Amino acid sequence: MLIPPRQALTADQMEEYLDEFLVSVLSSRRTAAGIAQMLAKCARPQQEFVLHWVEAIARSGSAEMAYQFASHAVPAMNLMDNDGIEAWILHAMDIYDKNGLHSAITILQQVEGFSQTRKTTGLALAEIERVLETFITGLSGRHLKLAVSSEIYTDTETLFLPALLNHFATRSENFLLYKAMAAHLWAQTRFGTWRLSLNKAIQHFPQPELACQLFHTLERLRLDACIARELPGLYRDMNQLLRQHGEVPIPPTWQPLAKQLSKASATVQNSYDCLSQIYTTHTPYFLCYQGILMPERVEEVMALRLAREKEAFRIALVHFAQESFENRPNMTEITSRFAITPVPNTLLSDGFQFELHLDGQPIVPPDKVKSLMDSIIQDIGMIPEEYLVAAGDGGYKIRPEQKPERDPETVWQGVYHEEGAFLYNEWDYHRKHYRKNWCVLREKDVYPQPESFVTQTLQRHRGLVKHLRRTFEALRGEDKLLKAQPNGENIDLEALVTAYADAKHGLEMTNRLFVKMQKDERNIAVMLMVDMSGSTKGWINDAEREALVLLCEALETLGDRYAIYGFSGMTRKRCEIYRVKQFNESYTNLVQQRISGITPQDYTRMGVAIRHLSQLLNQVDARIKLLITLSDGKPDDYGDHYRGTYGIEDTRQALIEAKRDGIHPFCITLDTEAKDYLPHMYGVVNYIVIDEVRKLPLKVSDIYRKLTS
Repeated sequence: MLIPPRQALTADQMEEYLDEFLVSVLSSRRTAAGIAQMLAKCARPQQEFVLHWVEAIARSGSAEMAYQFASHAVPAMNLMDNDGIEAWILHAMDIYDKNGLHSAITILQQVEGFSQTRKTTGLALAEIERVLETFITGLSGRHLKLAVSSEIYTDTETLFLPALLNHFATRSENFLLYKAMAAHLWAQTRFGTWRLSLNKAIQHFPQPELACQLFHTLERLRLDACIARELPGLYRDMNQLLRQHGEVPIPPTWQPLAKQLSKASATVQNSYDCLSQIYTTHTPYFLCYQGILMPERVEEVMALRLAREKEAFRIALVHFAQESFENRPNMTEITSRFAITPVPNTLLSDGFQFELHLDGQPIVPPDKVKSLMDSIIQDIGMIPEEYLVAAGDGGYKIRPEQKPERDPETVWQGVYHEEGAFLYNEWDYHRKHYRKNWCVLREKDVYPQPESFVTQTLQRHRGLVKHLRRTFEALRGEDKLLKAQPNGENIDLEALVTAYADAKHGLEMTNRLFVKMQKDERNIAVMLMVDMSGSTKGWINDAEREALVLLCEALETLGDRYAIYGFSGMTRKRCEIYRVKQFNESYTNLVQQRISGITPQDYTRMGVAIRHLSQLLNQVDARIKLLITLSDGKPDDYGDHYRGTYGIEDTRQALIEAKRDGIHPFCITLDTEAKDYLPHMYGVVNYIVIDEVRKLPLKVSDIYRKLTS
């Protein structure tokens, strides 16, 4: 858009620019003339600011929203600064994504109410959401999502916070208030507030609502003490903030109870015990970060999660039993027994941890099962005996997994249901902001095919396979000589001479006088992300599968942990990830059959796939984490604006998020035009273009070797 420099635009000029963006909602009765006349009285920077956002809203939202914004832009500029107006716009666009056009227009029309709420020192959740999400992710316990609500509460899976805070006089204080709210809601899920049924407990009192408020006050006292132990810096800041603004953290009448509930051994049961004692003698009091309790919402969400996690844990144990049976050839029947044993651990809030035992021997479950156990313990406080899937006289029987509630092949048909799917944000470069929960993703298994493709590939490239094995064997951990060690097999003469010279000069003689050999162990996890879009049909699909077969042979020799997932989909509502090999799976015939079964599907919406696979990779404990993409082209999708710059920018943002989490992305592509967009997405050294499809299988293993050497 070319705008004449410097001088303010006239009404005619403003109308011309507005018509360009709003043409689809204008008519002979509805023109932009009145809006243009209002904006013609504004200074040039204000005019450019409005035009910028009219264009951004029209491109990423709707022309009707852009028209409504332009209509209310002048009143908004009289009430708020540019930061406030941007917060107002982004809030409206978030509402548009979630609830539709009518609700978003209501937000734009209520500009005066928004400005009064925000004032000049208010802080919008949208402005600090990324930082707050990072803070919550760093806390222990299950992964929690953030969502906007008029009430402050948690359902144990999502933290609901207000869209705007202006409780305190500065933005920094309001940001601290957001952190305190989020931390307190997290503490409810982490320290067992919901391990007992609050709904049942308060029904015994004459006024259940009053009992709920008193219980909340008691729990806040207990959770404050938990936060003081877990997050002492935040706890000090919270107390200082309260005192500066006249809020008393603990009134005198509550101090004896606070002392009782602040003990490290205090549990939610102690809060219930105190509730019976104080119901008739105390009145509840609330602090600004406290929020409310929503027991009905919690019980609904917990009931679904408990059933889901119980079944998932049972299935995991069945797989453990199967593996144990296969490793003991003399056994004729699976008779393995599982047990859960509490082990003292003063570093944990509960004072102990649970160990899983198989036939009396402790076993180390994979990270996914550990997370499952932690989540169950958060909800119940233990792993109940019935979770151990006893069958008959205590033996374990392999039983088929229950069919999912929705068939993955038909779930997309008709009216779409998001139940059971993963929801991910998507970056909208027009508005420089995320569309919340915009993409709907499901995991599916690749349908296995006979592993003849794998066999033929290994036969055709048998010479290369031998070469790869020799090459990758040389990469495995080698003995490394460490000098100047406090103990070891031999004397470090160089260190001894230096120490002797120090002693002669009156200095203290070091004890690091030895050398020892240490095995330099690799600690790498790699996620292979395979393009399964329709454009890979034919030679490209064969080359991708051959490359995977050869790379798997190399990785098995090397011993690095790796997973393989395909990705495809159609529109934001139907994003799909295809499981080929998970991190905790061995390279079995089944995996080979899945590689054989990789077939072209639909389109290439890359951002959501990167976010999902990065999340899976983050669950693996490794020093080096790689996300390697095999693709034949740039991001693309059907029927929306993802094709082009929008898709490239969303993919780039997803890669930036992965890098923030310590993941190193790399792309191997067959697209000869990749140099036009991949440097912007991946960086100039984090991709390679292979000019011939036939070369792909030969190059991939060599590229991996260079990446990890």
